[in-house]
Amino acid sequence: MGPRTRLAAILMMTALPMEASAGEIWVTNEKDDNISVIDTERLEVVRTIPTGERPRGITFNADHSRVYICASDSDTVQVMDPETGKILHELPSGEDPEQFVLAPDDRHLWIANEDNAVTTVVDVETRQVVAQIDVGIEPEGMAISPDGKIAITTSETTNMAHWIDTATHKVFANTLVDSRPRHAEFTKGGRELWVSSEIGGTVTVFNVADQSEKGKIRFAIKGVNADLIQPVGFEFTPDGKTAFVALGPANHVAVVNAETLEVEDYILVGRRVWHLAFSPDHSRLFTTNGVSGDVTVVDVATREPLKSIKVGRFPWGAATRP
Repeated sequence: MGPRTRLAAILMMTALPMEASAGEIWVTNEKDDNISVIDTERLEVVRTIPTGERPRGITFNADHSRVYICASDSDTVQVMDPETGKILHELPSGEDPEQFVLAPDDRHLWIANEDNAVTTVVDVETRQVVAQIDVGIEPEGMAISPDGKIAITTSETTNMAHWIDTATHKVFANTLVDSRPRHAEFTKGGRELWVSSEIGGTVTVFNVADQSEKGKIRFAIKGVNADLIQPVGFEFTPDGKTAFVALGPANHVAVVNAETLEVEDYILVGRRVWHLAFSPDHSRLFTTNGVSGDVTVVDVATREPLKSIKVGRFPWGAATRP
């Protein structure tokens, strides 16, 4: 092959569109005791996998070879092989596990136990409880800092975020938020902590360095009663500049400028939106809509809903698998 022929062949190959590999969104269905697996390219359910009773929180390990599921009414965390859908074993979790987070070490699972006001830490390799930490009443939200040094539990009735030193398993700070905190996330750089308050209708932003309150995000949607605006789950874009916030029975997702804390837009989705997950390339956002039993697919660039996908009854949690 001569130089010109070789160059032409290279140009032809580079001109062809690259075919993206399909990813998956795994959605827990509370009332059906199963998981709906959505293909992010085809935008349809391709598998339905049985679980324990009332699955809620769901997360994958670092290489996506294992998926952890909070089977809340079974009082256990199930460990599943995502390829086969087989439950490999169960982990001790404490009573009524709601949400959890896997530490950056890919080994320690931090679990909020709603019924007995503790946070349970489990070693997923030894399958043993490492610690149980007393927190506030009805803990639900869990987060861990990017460096793995701080864990957060939110307690719905105490209306607090509890700051835990992961090395000592001791609570070193308690910060008040508005009524019924449900979800917590650290920003990408770990400098801020965001906590959503469902009944309070706000998201509180803290400076991690001194646990001081930096700001509070409030929401208002034309034609929607204020008491229906109940923020729960939220996700940040990879650049950390934008947050998408699920607003519960308001049936909208808010688009928030993460730098100014201003709401830029509202996106209409299904009924009673709980949680969110991005497609692997972050071009689409998938929302779990509990009451309508579906998932809304949102185009991240245009902020427009693309499609509604029917799943099981009362979809709640969502996690991405490349």
